[in-house]
Amino acid sequence: MHILVTGGAGYIGSHVVKQLLENKGDDITILDNLSTGHQSTVDMLKAICSNADNGASLNFIKADLSDFAGIEQIVKDGNFDAVIHFAASIVVPESVENPLKYYMNNTVNTTHLILQCNRYGVGKFIFSSTAAVYGEPKEVPVSEATPTGPINPYGSSKLMSETVIRDAAAANSDFNYVILRYFNVAGADVQNRIGQSFPNATHLIKVAAQTAIGQREKMSIFGEDYDTPDGTCIRDYIHVDDLASAHLSALDYLDSNPESQTPNIFNVGYGHGFSVKEVIDTMKKVSQADFSVEKAPRRAGDPALLISNNNRIKSVLKWQSRYDDLELICKTALDWEKKIAGNKE
Repeated sequence: MHILVTGGAGYIGSHVVKQLLENKGDDITILDNLSTGHQSTVDMLKAICSNADNGASLNFIKADLSDFAGIEQIVKDGNFDAVIHFAASIVVPESVENPLKYYMNNTVNTTHLILQCNRYGVGKFIFSSTAAVYGEPKEVPVSEATPTGPINPYGSSKLMSETVIRDAAAANSDFNYVILRYFNVAGADVQNRIGQSFPNATHLIKVAAQTAIGQREKMSIFGEDYDTPDGTCIRDYIHVDDLASAHLSALDYLDSNPESQTPNIFNVGYGHGFSVKEVIDTMKKVSQADFSVEKAPRRAGDPALLISNNNRIKSVLKWQSRYDDLELICKTALDWEKKIAGNKE
């Protein structure tokens, strides 16, 4: 297949591209504006492609989804079989402070991309969504049937995009999709070739790893008064390589179900969670560093508890996890931070 991967130079997108190149032998085109993705990641993916020896190819286009005319030309000329769409703004507190950025980038740009996919015959669309669409769920673990109710513009912008995708598919039987609702993604390539290089990251495990190696003087726990056993937020942390493999499962599913029009929405998580304090304790154990942690007020838009019910993705997409181990997740994140810190010296 010829696959367009938007945001493929970013954290999750690059891990999906890596697995596509190594396992599928497809022709991949990455589209990325490099605002949070990196040229060094693209260079590493090109090296992985050259070593794959399976007929895979990799092309990179630097472009922004807001360039509507340019995006139309790329989709028109590309003759793509599938689009995997990652490119988005993802920081919850920023979405509260600057909601219009999120609706423009995450919803408007996605809608335009879907328009071009429908116009030029792209039949498969895999969308990077989020557990933030559930907001403060009344039932835990959260299933795909759990009512949505986002509590921040980030989650709202993604839910709006989900609606656009579903309506487009309902109107066009040749346009089929899978929506993957991610829980908390962490860790890095187990071979330490690529990882999370997002500037000014807010992800807990990355921040803890940076603090463990002295890149940060200290880190904060944002709220210790939540209705959880230790008072801190609980999240379902999934290793990025397991999340990436879910996208390959989604492609296989769309290949074998070319006329599927049901709501193809799937949670991607492990089905259990860890608190902020448990994650910090695990990073201290893995790093053997007793780094400084301070208390801080709650952040806007943070629900107390988010854990997935992942039965549907396992039964329908036949997805299986390989790295469900918090210590392994923390270790791969730590190894990556050590590597990029060394590269900066």
